Amino acid sequence: TTSIASHIASGNPDRLRPQTGLPLASYFAGTKVKWLLDNVPELQKDLPSGDVRFGTIDTWLMYQLTGKPSNDTHAANVGGMFITDVSNASRWLFLDIATTEWDPALVNVVTAPHEVPMSALPEIRQSSEVYAKCTSVLEGVPAAAILGDQQAALFGQCAFEPGEAKNTYGTGMNNAYKIDGKVYYALEGSVSHSGSTIQWLRDQLQVIKSASESETYASEHNDGLYMVPAFAGLFAPHWRSDARACIVGMTASHHKGHICRAALEAAAYQAKELFDAIYKDSRVVLKNLRVDGGGTNNRLLMQFQSDIINVPVVKPKIMETTSMGAAFSAGLAVGVWKDLQQIRELWSVADTFSPKMHDDERQKNWAGWQKAVSKSLDWVEDEDEDEFEDAMEGPLELAKPQRSDTSYTSPILLLAAAAIGGCVGFLVGRQRK
Repeated sequence: TTSIASHIASGNPDRLRPQTGLPLASYFAGTKVKWLLDNVPELQKDLPSGDVRFGTIDTWLMYQLTGKPSNDTHAANVGGMFITDVSNASRWLFLDIATTEWDPALVNVVTAPHEVPMSALPEIRQSSEVYAKCTSVLEGVPAAAILGDQQAALFGQCAFEPGEAKNTYGTGMNNAYKIDGKVYYALEGSVSHSGSTIQWLRDQLQVIKSASESETYASEHNDGLYMVPAFAGLFAPHWRSDARACIVGMTASHHKGHICRAALEAAAYQAKELFDAIYKDSRVVLKNLRVDGGGTNNRLLMQFQSDIINVPVVKPKIMETTSMGAAFSAGLAVGVWKDLQQIRELWSVADTFSPKMHDDERQKNWAGWQKAVSKSLDWVEDEDEDEFEDAMEGPLELAKPQRSDTSYTSPILLLAAAAIGGCVGFLVGRQRK
């Protein structure tokens, strides 16, 4: 789908950003819809009949949870609710982030020459509301929350105030969520590899036997050695599909301890890149960084993260923040908690890492990382291009959203979130009734 995104961009990856808040990249679901329609003849045949449905995993799960058994014993449930929420819809390239509705013009730009009816896309609902009662084994249980992974984790970390942030260390402008009629907007980035780099050291290079050994063997300093884990290119803020992973600055005195440290530091450097880009766009000063995920067990990484971004890193007692966020959202919908303040009171701190690095050392390390990133670029010279018709004839023209009946409440609420190894983001939320 890289060639699809490149073709639609026509040299301008920000072509749809004013409407979608997203760069044109293969990461987003709309390019997958285009690929499916280009390559699955059955879909092309069935599309005009209205029998085709597209959805992300949340949509499929809701359809199954609220559906009924099919007459075909080999089929899944049928007749369930065909819905999604704004946090998931915002990652398609089809959503107008101002109206929080699917935009037919955007759908056409991404999927042309195919004509995708709006009925093929799920209805967009709030992130917290009682959608329906479940059927089958969960008979009668309210289905009351739909959230994207990192938006749920943000909610579970209770990062509700300006300058707060959340970062998930795992394997890998949009709408964050919509609750009680208010839309919270977000800036979100994506990093393809971070925590999974440690898995690569373990499984591919076999220089360690377990993830925890990365901290055991890591040297006290990187001694000029950097690793850029661009195994699948560089995502935010670079968006360079031509980049590839590299280890630079190596001398004969370096050993596996330096490689372990460089892999750990790479996660922290990538987070700093995102927060720097977010500050440039939002001018929100980061107060602290709330963290979760398996990487938080690595104290070296947590301390280096605090050092390189120069703010405290805070680890909560309950680490399953995505599950907590989904539960909090559902609980709000059914009245378990009456407001965000009650949820905030449930959150508590397990550990805090404060910056210890001198500024001159921080600047030196950062300059080395930026130089290393520059060496990772331009490795893939020619992407395989598919033969397909141009998505648009002439310049892109999209209708400007009508804002005459749209009012924004005050004050503007700025939220922050990030996820390393998957979706990485900083939620810059703006409440809209």
